Amino acid sequence: MNFKPHDYQAFAIDYIETHPVAAVLLDMGLGKTVISLTAIADLLFDSFLAYRILVVAPLRVARDTWPAELEKWSHLKHLTFSVAVGSVKERRAALMTAADITIINRENLQWLIEDSNLPFDYDMVVIDELSSFKNHQSKRFPSLMKVRPKVKRIIGLTGTPSSNGLMDLWAEFRLLDMGKRLGRFITEYRNNYFTPDKRNGMIIYSYKPQPYAEELIYRQISDITISMKSTDHLQMPELISSQYEVKLSKEERQRYEELKKDLVLQLPDGEVTAANAASLTSKLSQLANGAIYADTGDTIEFHDRKLDALEDILEAANGKPVLVAYWFKHDLERIKRRFTVREIKESRDITDWNAGKIPVAVIHPASAGHGLNLQAGGSTLIWFGLTWSLELYQQTNARLWRQGQTSGTVVIEHIITKGTIDERILKALSQKELTQTALIDAVKANL
Repeated sequence: MNFKPHDYQAFAIDYIETHPVAAVLLDMGLGKTVISLTAIADLLFDSFLAYRILVVAPLRVARDTWPAELEKWSHLKHLTFSVAVGSVKERRAALMTAADITIINRENLQWLIEDSNLPFDYDMVVIDELSSFKNHQSKRFPSLMKVRPKVKRIIGLTGTPSSNGLMDLWAEFRLLDMGKRLGRFITEYRNNYFTPDKRNGMIIYSYKPQPYAEELIYRQISDITISMKSTDHLQMPELISSQYEVKLSKEERQRYEELKKDLVLQLPDGEVTAANAASLTSKLSQLANGAIYADTGDTIEFHDRKLDALEDILEAANGKPVLVAYWFKHDLERIKRRFTVREIKESRDITDWNAGKIPVAVIHPASAGHGLNLQAGGSTLIWFGLTWSLELYQQTNARLWRQGQTSGTVVIEHIITKGTIDERILKALSQKELTQTALIDAVKANL
């Protein structure tokens, strides 16, 4: 296919080419992969400002999306690439090909840098989903920091830079500019922009931004950051977000409240305990979905309300392809037991879904959220179980609500158990989005 960039794409390509360090916050569906590859091709063979490129991406995006884009566009045909995923032998063979572009999944980044015994001779790094480096304590962060001084050009791509608030930004920009704008140390960043929030004596559990923090942080990073929203630049299909409420019986409600109050729930088939607040929210989510893990690891089924709701929705779809997002493993097991479904896991599953061969597909947001193009296969997504992560939530929705969606309307249906933590999760997702939207608006490119 011939690539005819939209104005916003041409702007982003030029920005990458003229900014050796850049955070490119492209909303879902704006074509960040082809934008990046076009800039890479120009830097390699036009301006000669890059020599070898390393792309770091989520596994399925590294394995499927980047190679597919390279093979799709005629102006990229001259680029050579290798995909370093799979076994050690397969990864090593890919790395030895000396291609223009090496694509590796983020889980193997530490191995590449510290254990492969191969020279790190990449002068440009593209991080697809910069937000996956928001945790400075993760293994991949210090590994990439070790070789960061060798990298002359680095590009961070994401549509969700601060899904859990402003604290996420420090590690991401530390990686990009080595601490020039937000400080070299996380303590410095906290002291400058935050104040302790929840604490127990000297132990601080969370921080809240100072009143001036957002504006000042945005100003600090604005010279290397652009952002664009899909709704500003694309004719996006209409998005309808709705809730399908189910209600617990009086007995089920009483048991739910017992767990919430006492952190212990006595069930006929076993005992479930919630040792802390994080565990409690997980167990309450499980209960809202209809089953729960006992202390023994066994699954105790609680109710079928969401399964019944899913059956109603599928019946109303009348054969129209439907994508179902689940969170807990027992959700998937119970869905499989009741319905004929197919998991989206491998490349073949993606191909078959987009070809209309799968009436009901199921995905887990953590493994299928980023980068997968599923818009050709359907326009209805059902959230059987919710996630607290705004990033995974938005990315999963964007598998269908994106450019290339042939349906005029995309429906996102949330099955919510009334009066449970489900309602709190939806509210939390909405509140988190405010901070992220403010960030994107503050650095939005003026085209």
